[in-house]
Amino acid sequence: MSAELRITLAGAERVVAAGTTAGDALEADGRTVIAARVNGEARDLAHQVADGDVVEPIEVSSDEGRAIVRHSTAHVMAQAVQELFPGAKLGIGPPVENGFYYDFDVEQAFHPDDLKRVEKRMREIVKQGQLFSRRAVSDDEAREELAGEPYKLELIGLKGGSLEEESVEVGAGQLTIYDNLDPKTGELCWKDLCRGPHVPSTRSIPAFKLMRSGGAYWRGSEKNPQLQRIYGTAWESRDKQDDYLKMLEEAEKRDHRKLGAELDLFSFPDELGSGLAVFHPKGGVIRRVMEDYSRRKHEEAGYEFVNTPHITKEKLYQVSGHLDWYRDGMFPPMELEGARYYLKPMNCPMHNLIFRARGRSYRELPLRLFEFGTVYRYEKSGVVHGLTRVRGLTQDDAHIYCTREEMRDELASLLRFVLDLLRDYGLDDFYLELSTKDPEKFVGSDDAWEEATETLREVAESEHLELVLDPGGAAFYGPKISVQVRDAIGRTWQMSTIQLDFNLPELFELEYQAADGTRKQPVMIHRALFGSIERFFGVMVEHYAGAFPPWLAPVQVVGIPIADAHIPYLQDVAKKLRERGIRIEVDTADDRMQKKIRNAQKSKVPFMLLAGDDDIANGAVSFRYRSGEQKNGVPVEEAIAEIVNAVERRIQV
Repeated sequence: MSAELRITLAGAERVVAAGTTAGDALEADGRTVIAARVNGEARDLAHQVADGDVVEPIEVSSDEGRAIVRHSTAHVMAQAVQELFPGAKLGIGPPVENGFYYDFDVEQAFHPDDLKRVEKRMREIVKQGQLFSRRAVSDDEAREELAGEPYKLELIGLKGGSLEEESVEVGAGQLTIYDNLDPKTGELCWKDLCRGPHVPSTRSIPAFKLMRSGGAYWRGSEKNPQLQRIYGTAWESRDKQDDYLKMLEEAEKRDHRKLGAELDLFSFPDELGSGLAVFHPKGGVIRRVMEDYSRRKHEEAGYEFVNTPHITKEKLYQVSGHLDWYRDGMFPPMELEGARYYLKPMNCPMHNLIFRARGRSYRELPLRLFEFGTVYRYEKSGVVHGLTRVRGLTQDDAHIYCTREEMRDELASLLRFVLDLLRDYGLDDFYLELSTKDPEKFVGSDDAWEEATETLREVAESEHLELVLDPGGAAFYGPKISVQVRDAIGRTWQMSTIQLDFNLPELFELEYQAADGTRKQPVMIHRALFGSIERFFGVMVEHYAGAFPPWLAPVQVVGIPIADAHIPYLQDVAKKLRERGIRIEVDTADDRMQKKIRNAQKSKVPFMLLAGDDDIANGAVSFRYRSGEQKNGVPVEEAIAEIVNAVERRIQV
């Protein structure tokens, strides 16, 4: 081997000695820079560089750096669990968004006190500064070393299996084991089958906390054994972790399931089944206002409204490909009159039938079909979550049919339409995500996919918003742009989606007559703005913490009389407000005025109008806001004008 190597570091060529590690080349301290990217691939700092390598730092504060810290922390947790529970068998332990988990086969479920013991032992391991040391092994060697770990033996057979989480264990090439070594003696403390990379030592883990435990099926299948999963979080600093924990505390206060019950908006009766919601009158008001506003905006934008049934014969989804690609997400079929029927998981095949119902001319295009269509998806019980992951959902679903020439302009105006409507609902902090073809799960030609993907990319970039790639995340029929929205406490939610599809029109043999008399195939654009009304509703509850802006609030105003004698006066004010389209209630209960105010504030009503003798004498009201601020002696007409103005402008108060 040559005594000198030439590598590229920070864009400049460097000469280093043979045997130089990535950490040496980067002069990494293992705190700020915790790993390296060598020729585009993440590596340990202990990785020895070769001639011609391009070496870049991976900082602990980057997304990739955090993932490495979290994965390393998962190893520390697994070591602590096996030391405290010697019979525990290892599942998998990947990094996930904001943290990590590890699955264990243990005799009894973990108790909160067990987690405290595990966390205490983890802190001792971190303080000890054990070294993460990577070594390659053959399949046979791995089986011999891990003979007592049945789940690891199964992973060895997979060699980079289908689940993303498993890839952190076995990768797709040579197997590797990471040894945790005592920094003083070099003795083996613990080991795990893992692709890596890892931080150089446990001291490179700045902050972590165990969060909770629960059951999880091995490899996500109900046919497999149920393991015990411990979740944790880990960050690049104590401050960042504290910020995250505060955000979780705030998120708990905003939990739409809790607020939905407190504000009497919706519920999930056991009699209906998991993931099936009913909306109560107040929730029904919010939903109706959302839908009505959306309908009006769609009418103004040239959409035509359609309706389709909830069930269909099997053949429709055979033609569309959903039975091939999406069967696991569909409810089981029903047998009826010698045919198999399915609850619809998607509206698009039915909209294709509407397009195909008669001959179409280029003069009709773009044809924009819109439906509030209820669909049914068999989500696994473990992922059903309030309104944000349900089994019965209503999509504000649009399908646009246009010519190839119209495609780009239609997509651009569609994206602007979507973003403007989201802004109307008070969501204005977003970025775009471009989901590209899954190489294992697609229909159509590579050329069509490439054209569709590049067109979406150009349209997305024209909005001058941050664009993030989601490789392999597209549906089987075409790439998509999704609008990722950050809510009031910084969490990200996927909202609107726009998918460009050259394939379903071909599968359904859709045609239009072009200007030259020839028959051509339209391009199809799939678009859901809310995504699902249920999910959008849940996000809105959490974004506003239940304190909706006046235009969305189920009760916009409560009239509070100081005494019963003042009720008729407030009822007259209420009549004037109702004539202006305002939703108002007058509280005629026997409670004292202060309790009525507390009740209105607890219900998060935007405005309260109080009236006593002086107010009546002056044709006025005391105007009280949700915040507790109050203005006395406001003329009734001024109060009405302020309320109507706030509703019409869709502002928050």
